[in-house]
Amino acid sequence: MTQESSSGTDRRTFIKQAGSAFLATGLDARSYARVLGANDRIRLGQLGCGGRSQGHVHMVKLASKQIPVKTVAVCDIWSLARERRAAQVKTAFNLDPQSYKYSEDMLARNDIDGVMIATGDFQHAKLCTEVVKAGKDCYVEKPFANVLSEAKEARDVTKASKQIVQMGSQHRSEPYQLAVRDIVRSGRIGKVVHIEQEWNVNEERWRFVPWDTGSSREMLQDRNMQWKEWLDRKSQLREEDTDWKRWLLGKPYRPFDPHVYLEFRLYKDYSSGLFDQWMSHGSDLVHLWTDEAYPESVVANGGVFTWTDGRQNPDTCVAAFTYPKGFLYTYKTVFGNSYRSFSRIQGRDGTIANYGGEGASLFTVSKEGGRNEYEGSARINSLPDIAPAVDQEEIVRVPGAEPPN
Repeated sequence: MTQESSSGTDRRTFIKQAGSAFLATGLDARSYARVLGANDRIRLGQLGCGGRSQGHVHMVKLASKQIPVKTVAVCDIWSLARERRAAQVKTAFNLDPQSYKYSEDMLARNDIDGVMIATGDFQHAKLCTEVVKAGKDCYVEKPFANVLSEAKEARDVTKASKQIVQMGSQHRSEPYQLAVRDIVRSGRIGKVVHIEQEWNVNEERWRFVPWDTGSSREMLQDRNMQWKEWLDRKSQLREEDTDWKRWLLGKPYRPFDPHVYLEFRLYKDYSSGLFDQWMSHGSDLVHLWTDEAYPESVVANGGVFTWTDGRQNPDTCVAAFTYPKGFLYTYKTVFGNSYRSFSRIQGRDGTIANYGGEGASLFTVSKEGGRNEYEGSARINSLPDIAPAVDQEEIVRVPGAEPPN
């Protein structure tokens, strides 16, 4: 464990040297300095103890190597989730964290400085408001909200407080993404006219949550399982071990369903599915690369075309955005085919291409597509990008016809 600092000079040194770790804990330098005025160790509570919270505790542990910070409390309405996260905290920090079923009980503690939220998506904004009102700093997972009025309330409450709130989004601090932003800023590819992202997988994403059954590993290897068979399997989540009405948090009542509880990303009342799970990362990168804040207009479409397993949110979607700086952004995801995910930034003088799906770091920059290619490159008669041998790619040829080009 990192030793607590013993002087003001040491604390200032911590602030200067540990910027990246502040981001990991959701507390920036202002928050850290304020907290240390009264307490030489930042004490965090974990609100929501599902799979994502495991990463939160891990981040705090990493940050503790540079900053005097630790997780001291865990809170979740599901007893099994609380127990699992408390065990991780004990291993990480050699302490027995206080466990709470209800957030208001944890927030009543005066010795907790900040709270990390990793609950269901639709609960984020409401709980963030609760945390800020309790006088705690807050790190909250994306998506911040699914309901605009809840996002506005959390914003207003935060602005009227002294608290620090950070909404976490992946990839924004990664070196290659920042390098791409700098290339765009430099003008090397000229004015951006179009950004396109297509991130695909061929799987029933979000349907099977590991904690949902005791044999999920076996199930994940059985892609032929029927939906009814899955429904019939006994879940580790029992209604008596949680608080179903509290979990709904104001949403319309429906009978207890462990699949809805654990696989909420598939249901419209609790998630926007692909749009707030994946596209939110894509659009955030667009904003990073272009220094834009929000679009002027958006249209979207999609449907459930492959995984007809009772889900309500699309397994295939496309969206198109226009931005004030004058460019189009298109996003697409297909869950029924995993063909060559990519991102592409097209400028008047060249193109930046990214190979791979979300978070991929292989980028190229070239003059291709620029002003000197009014009609595009010369016609192609060989494959510029060949699939791996295992995929058995071949050129379609027609007897008696001219060779393809």
